[in-house]
Amino acid sequence: MALVAGLHVFVSHFAVGGGLFLVLTERKALRNSDEALLGWLKAHTRFFVLLTVVFGAVSGVGIWFTISLISPTATSNLIHIFVWGWAIEWVFFFLEITAALLYLYGWDKLEPKRHEWFGWVYFITAFASMVVINGIITFMLTPGHWIEDHEFWTGFFNPTYWPSLFFRFCVSLALAGIYALITASVQKDAALKARIVRWGALWTVPSLLLLPVFARWYIRKIPAELWASARGAMPTGTHFALLACILLGVTLLLALVALIRPSRLHLAFSLLVAVVAFGAMDSFEFVRESVRKPYVIENYLYANSVYSAAMPGDGGFTVDKIGDAGVLKSARWVSTRELTSGNQIAAGREIFRVECESCHTPSSYRGLHQYIVLRQWDQAKIRAMLGSLYLMHNGAMPAFAGTDAERDALAAYLGSLQPPIASPSGPADGKTVFERNCSMCHQARPDDHLFANLPRDTKTAVEALKDLPGMFPVMPDLKLSEDERQALVQWVNTQRPAQAPAPAAQGGN
Repeated sequence: MALVAGLHVFVSHFAVGGGLFLVLTERKALRNSDEALLGWLKAHTRFFVLLTVVFGAVSGVGIWFTISLISPTATSNLIHIFVWGWAIEWVFFFLEITAALLYLYGWDKLEPKRHEWFGWVYFITAFASMVVINGIITFMLTPGHWIEDHEFWTGFFNPTYWPSLFFRFCVSLALAGIYALITASVQKDAALKARIVRWGALWTVPSLLLLPVFARWYIRKIPAELWASARGAMPTGTHFALLACILLGVTLLLALVALIRPSRLHLAFSLLVAVVAFGAMDSFEFVRESVRKPYVIENYLYANSVYSAAMPGDGGFTVDKIGDAGVLKSARWVSTRELTSGNQIAAGREIFRVECESCHTPSSYRGLHQYIVLRQWDQAKIRAMLGSLYLMHNGAMPAFAGTDAERDALAAYLGSLQPPIASPSGPADGKTVFERNCSMCHQARPDDHLFANLPRDTKTAVEALKDLPGMFPVMPDLKLSEDERQALVQWVNTQRPAQAPAPAAQGGN
């Protein structure tokens, strides 16, 4: 999905900015009677049309195919919620590819004004297509008040709509200049190459400088709790946000380097600029996709195709509804419908596949093998952990949906993934105790629930750890030894800031 969507997004944004680039460059060449620039633009148009129309259309179909396999429920929801939006976008897309082909065909066959008119039609329809798609994409992250009223325009003009549109348009302008570098780099005429590189830089550099402004606007419109959930044990969103910033900076630096000796720009260098820009764009898409987890449509539909409890009666399966009927009886494609004492692990594997495998694998991507606690906890403790999934990783996981017996089966399956490990011998180490018993749910940060709420007094804290469910009902009943509790408390105290002393009492006069 990342490969197909990333390439399509990279090309589709070029389609928008590149359309404006074509008509303005043609007007510039005609105004200056620059036949050399006009000749280059003809060849650039052929490259542009092949890439945006042919590859763009094929990869667009590839996205529909891929998302329908990954999340048919989410795909169905987006189609039904925005059915008229999709219809309008497809009209724009038809006009877009028609105008692009006529623009390519019209070189040397149409008078300049009519030829330029086809270019404007192309750009306007390509931009209109972005306007529509942007509303649907941003809706998935910030549906806003649509959750309450289910109105088309409420969902379309959602909180991140406008910052995302400005951000993406800036990206499309920058890409127009970057793609110009590629076709300019193979030109033999050094003077022509230098003119194209400078002209392309006028599109790339200012656009890249504006991106942080719109990115900040965009981030400020994302609810704070979403960013908090992106800082869990698997902080995909925050990691890729940092990577996107770094790669955008590198792209800007490379574009400026190209201006030092524009007449000697090499193809390898221009391709490097494009690859780095692609990495930056793909990183941004990863941020958008990952920050909304565990939802695929925020506060409406989980990534595992289960609707949230707050979902109005749309006929789908909610957490509560599945809890009553059971996962195995609710899912459409499972090999096990009945849960018995003899097939508990096999049934647990089916429950994991249906409910967890949209985000996790047993031993590969986001694999459960990395959780050392699963190799030390017994089935009862794992079962207790499954009861508090919605609290784990700052809310980045959905609640378990299923019956108590199915939760037992999933716990049995998770416990069977790896052989248990023996407890370490010798003196207890606080960090090791934390990693083996607490890291499944807690992060070693001062703002984590454990670090923020555990009493600072060592004796009180050690005593409190004897009864974890008493501290918080959803916590598993871990029976730590006296030495382990002492070591854990001492280590936790070293990880959180020292408590400020109470201010001295002010004496009166």
